[in-house]
Amino acid sequence: MTATMPDMAPLSAEAMAGWPAAADLRDAAGRWRAWLEDEKRVSPHTLRAYLGDVGRFVAFLSDHLGRPPGLNDLSAAALSDLRAFQSRRAAGGAGAATRARGLSGVRNFLTHLDRIGVLHNAAIGSLRNPKLPKRLPRPLAVADALAAVDTVATLSDEDWIGQRDRALLFLLYGCGLRLGEALGLTRREAPAGDTLVVTGKGRKQRMVPVLPAVRQAVDAYIAACPFPLPAGGPLFLGARGGPLNPAVAERQMRQLRVVLGLPESATPHALRHSFATHLLAGGGDLRTIQELLGHAALSTTQRYTGVDAERLMTVYADAHPRARRTGG
Repeated sequence: MTATMPDMAPLSAEAMAGWPAAADLRDAAGRWRAWLEDEKRVSPHTLRAYLGDVGRFVAFLSDHLGRPPGLNDLSAAALSDLRAFQSRRAAGGAGAATRARGLSGVRNFLTHLDRIGVLHNAAIGSLRNPKLPKRLPRPLAVADALAAVDTVATLSDEDWIGQRDRALLFLLYGCGLRLGEALGLTRREAPAGDTLVVTGKGRKQRMVPVLPAVRQAVDAYIAACPFPLPAGGPLFLGARGGPLNPAVAERQMRQLRVVLGLPESATPHALRHSFATHLLAGGGDLRTIQELLGHAALSTTQRYTGVDAERLMTVYADAHPRARRTGG
């Protein structure tokens, strides 16, 4: 029977002990997990993803070899084995982006074991990522982004929840935060002045400016919140007083798509894209936008130049007399 692994492996060491693997491999995976968590300080999401990636590969090898694999089997895994793993994932419906992300965890694990002298796998460096289609970010129009922020408060019967959702979306659009970054803010970190310190990917911190309207929206939510907001606790709370689940924000955006007639691409993350694109359209320079978004590489931020080029071409086609002429 084919061994399987859940899409997102739990974080617990106990769950990893249940992998269909030899004891030496499980032990190495546990030490790698501790290194990721304690030294690299990756986010819980990245940690879950990496463990799921390696867990699926271990399950594949177990089925492929007909026995639980050990470290020697990882070292001996050939390029054909790695390609077979990717092919099986593709046959199971995993798209190119999913397979590319899945490969990153396996590559990180094998590279780490090589670095600390546990094993060397010669094939992993030769395996190329699946070719991904180039996708531009899909921002909202300025009017639609503002409408989303202003309308979300009307979707809830309880005033404080409406104020909470407005403050949250305002942080995404007004400061360019990722949803996880906004939900990771503590009460102590709530914007009190003209700037906000944000902890992003890899726990790297950056400072972003805060518009008065954004600060006022957060203040209104804090004043309306019926639950205690201790300084070290989460800023955004759910209806029962616990940390706000990101699925709630995603659900509110789905409702806004219906109410406002927004496209399917209107998600919480689209507000961050909108922040970047609208800054660029207003004359913001790419390096500054890179810093505000917390992108490690300028090439990531440069995707927004393509978005802006599309907007400029649309304006040109709609407004320029020559563009409106048939065949001209």
